[in-house]
Amino acid sequence: MIHLRSVNLGKIEPELADTFPFNVPVIKSLTAVEFATPVTFLVGENGSGKSTFLESLASAANMIAVGSEDISSDKSLQSVRRLAQKLKLTWQKRTRKGFFLRAEDYFGYARRLARMREEMEQDLHDLEDEYAGRSKTALGLAQMPFRRELHDLNEKYQGDLDSRSHGESFFTFFQARFVPDGLYLLDEPEAPLSPLRQLGFISMIKPMVEQHNAQFIIATHSPILMAFPGATILSFDNATVQQVSYDELEHVTLTRAFLNDPVQFLRHL
Repeated sequence: MIHLRSVNLGKIEPELADTFPFNVPVIKSLTAVEFATPVTFLVGENGSGKSTFLESLASAANMIAVGSEDISSDKSLQSVRRLAQKLKLTWQKRTRKGFFLRAEDYFGYARRLARMREEMEQDLHDLEDEYAGRSKTALGLAQMPFRRELHDLNEKYQGDLDSRSHGESFFTFFQARFVPDGLYLLDEPEAPLSPLRQLGFISMIKPMVEQHNAQFIIATHSPILMAFPGATILSFDNATVQQVSYDELEHVTLTRAFLNDPVQFLRHL
């Protein structure tokens, strides 16, 4: 399902043209970007503007930002909100489901969940002291909201995310948070994932697209993720947004050449 069909950049005032993010070459040349398939990858070297574009898109759509503040007040997005105000989004079917996630924000999110769990467990312990000498029924009723929240956390995330490896908890997080009819904007989700788990991530996205009407727009450096069947790949290199094929990508050709003959590359370092 394609929820978000396209984004257009409106007129930029001269006084903004030389300020970030409007001075990023790919933003300077931006007019319109279309999303023709349910999965779109944004690729390019660091600094090419793909993450800036994705962040502004998330801000323009007023999406939930996992692991950070409310997207309208997140200080790290202050500059891109100015760009977001200039974007016009065209929807095929407006959805409020889904989320925006930067890989670096996830770990703070997992730590906050761990602190929340610790605080609720401490509240349960404090209530035992507070209700000492009173009936078990009274204590049970007082503890019920905290036990319910702890139970819901355990059910949703299969335990404590922060107690697992980054890759394991990240993978579990996605399993818990994906819902039908969602739009998902993801910035380098491969960062904590091993190659095997990246394949598992593809296997998770596939039924979300085919059976549950989800749309994904993903900024990535991963040749594994980019191989998703039927995906559109938009390159942000060369100061323009251009659709490219998988085999044209430098990420792919360089990785393939290196794996075929690593000694040839390493001898020149």
